[in-house]
Amino acid sequence: MLLTVSLLISVFSLSGGLESGIVGGKEVKPHSRPYMASLQYRRQHTCGGMLISDDYVLTSAHCLDKSTNFLEVVLGAHNISQNEDSQQIIQVDKYIIHPKYENDALTYDIMLLKMKTKAVRNEFVDVIELPENNEGIPAHVECSIAGWGMKKPRGRASDVLWEVSLKLQFSFECKNKWKHHFNSEKMICSVSDGKRAFCQGDSGSPLFCDSELKGMAAYTYPNDCTNKKYPEVYMKISAFLPWIKQNIK
Repeated sequence: MLLTVSLLISVFSLSGGLESGIVGGKEVKPHSRPYMASLQYRRQHTCGGMLISDDYVLTSAHCLDKSTNFLEVVLGAHNISQNEDSQQIIQVDKYIIHPKYENDALTYDIMLLKMKTKAVRNEFVDVIELPENNEGIPAHVECSIAGWGMKKPRGRASDVLWEVSLKLQFSFECKNKWKHHFNSEKMICSVSDGKRAFCQGDSGSPLFCDSELKGMAAYTYPNDCTNKKYPEVYMKISAFLPWIKQNIK
């Protein structure tokens, strides 16, 4: 049954955020993605994120809500259920939410976390390279995304980092399905084959296409992340480069 706009907004607001995870993927080689961050509330994984400088992490704005009024950044992790020696747990000093997020949540669902102390770069922790400019991304490109989220709809979060390969969808097809919830200038999308998808548990995780950072997991169909009809949506990171650079300079 098609979602009405009011139902879509209602489900999103009641869910406390459009969280995402990995369905139909595989465990990554430990510490092969040293830029990955696990954002945690009271030592429970809430969202994914990426280290973009020694003291800033990029993630989704909806990861901070009334039920999670503060977050910790965990870097250098593979198994977040264990106290690995490689892990760095850092408190957040400042939450920088995009100023347009409140009025247009889906289009500007992006946030910077300034950490209280700088990350120590090593073989387990390193920064991610941001896109150089706001360029177009062709459809049907093979991409990958990793996270600690649920490995099946309505399941439980993964202890270890998982990844899945997905193909991008044409923007006009995403616009046709999501209507005004999809902004072609600031978003990209992928289509699920019913077996592979990102799902509840890890918004803010980076999407790579042709080994380059392109997007950040934003939202999918509520309670059915493997829905074939509704494409999965990502924030197009290159569209936010001026805002990111202005705030981390």
